Amino acid sequence: MSKHEKIVETIPVGPLGIIALESSSDLGKKVNEYLVEWRNERESEHKATIAFTGYQRDSYLLNACCPRFGTGEAKGMIKESVRGSDLYLLVDVTNYSLSYTVCGHTNHMSPDDHYQDLKRIIAAVGGKARRITVIMPYLYEGRQHRRTSRESLDCALALQELTHMGVDSIITFDAHDPRVQNAIPLRSLETVAPTYQFIKALLNHVPDIKLDADHMMIISPDEGGMSRAVYYANVMGLDMGMFYKRRDYTKIVNGRNPIVAHEFLGTDVEGKDILIIDDMISSGESILDVATELKRRKANRIFVASTFGLFTNGFEKFDEAYENGLLYRVLTTNLIYQTPELLTKPYYINVDMSKYIALIIDTMNHDNSISGLLNPIARIHNILDKYGQGTHNMQ
Repeated sequence: MSKHEKIVETIPVGPLGIIALESSSDLGKKVNEYLVEWRNERESEHKATIAFTGYQRDSYLLNACCPRFGTGEAKGMIKESVRGSDLYLLVDVTNYSLSYTVCGHTNHMSPDDHYQDLKRIIAAVGGKARRITVIMPYLYEGRQHRRTSRESLDCALALQELTHMGVDSIITFDAHDPRVQNAIPLRSLETVAPTYQFIKALLNHVPDIKLDADHMMIISPDEGGMSRAVYYANVMGLDMGMFYKRRDYTKIVNGRNPIVAHEFLGTDVEGKDILIIDDMISSGESILDVATELKRRKANRIFVASTFGLFTNGFEKFDEAYENGLLYRVLTTNLIYQTPELLTKPYYINVDMSKYIALIIDTMNHDNSISGLLNPIARIHNILDKYGQGTHNMQ
């Protein structure tokens, strides 16, 4: 049975509606295009029934906005009916390219601004939707996930606030710490890893790559990303290593304890291609320090795969690292804002996640399980075999 036949075995929860906030407008358009194409091609004997009313449309994007007053205050507006709809809200809380005016001064939108706009749109729905799912690729305040001193637990508070407002489920990608789901134990928080998409992008863009234990190794840049690296290593049958950050806990610089050194644990990397796996590139200093240490140990080409490319300090150091042969390729997704400059970099590989999100939305709208999408081992093994890289361990 094909994927499309399996999906239409069940009745949709409600008419599908997607609200892509301005921060995710480009991603929303791509997701919508996939859904329109699939549903126009899909055949089912039930399509003419009342349960499938509005199933095939020219667009599933709903007209919504958050206009602002001269003071910077705002309101959420939805300009068409959402009654009975199965709504999916897309928001990118890291999109700093957007701005608004406060008493004549230009303000760039912060994560707080985007989160507030998300709440405004949920409030504008007014409880009329059948179900609300928030797709927030970069989890708002996800790095403030635990309390180490007398401090706020912002991520937990945000998750509880959204569920209290009527959000049924939240989908995020590569959460910094998935245990934040403990904040809303009676609601659904799914954290999705783009493992398959990264492997596919590597195979598509680097024809001479060899994904076997003799030629490649997976590296975690810190102890926090160990589980992520172990997963990659196991499904691909590769060795792995890790660095741990030795910090100076007597000081705080830019809100964190400065790193004194990166210590390596693992087997010999000499002559091997290296894939460094991380959830985000913020300033990029840790990644570049790890790459330097790996080159000192005579590693071959170094690839970096990170779900979120924030590049908070710009690209200068990455350009320099590429020119000096320190980095070979950098892969990040289009789940968050990408500057036009980034897309022109010769070392950059853009990993498009729009089809994956469309598949998740399509599956959930039919109330089908997405567990197979969250754990893509079979698809990873299939694409490795397709590219003749099928020496992975089937464990």
